[in-house]
Amino acid sequence: MNLFVLLYVTNFLRTILIIVLFYYGIRFVMRHIVPLFVDKEIKNIQQKMYEQQKQSQHNTRREGEVTIESKNKNGKYSQQSQDEYVDFEEVK
Repeated sequence: MNLFVLLYVTNFLRTILIIVLFYYGIRFVMRHIVPLFVDKEIKNIQQKMYEQQKQSQHNTRREGEVTIESKNKNGKYSQQSQDEYVDFEEVK
């Protein structure tokens, strides 16, 4: 009986120790490691936005110029300058 109580207490203390180590490990990761990844991702997003803005400034169009923008299969927009003939009928 005495051995059973001793084993029970030992396993209980080991479980509590594992829970405490897991808790402090998660706190350490959330305080020190996650902000590094977040900062890196924010810098990547800022760089992409800067490049998009720089690219949009170079794509200035003259007034009255028509371009067609369509999505490719990849989800990216492409600009095409295609002429299209439209036949109009007079309605009376």
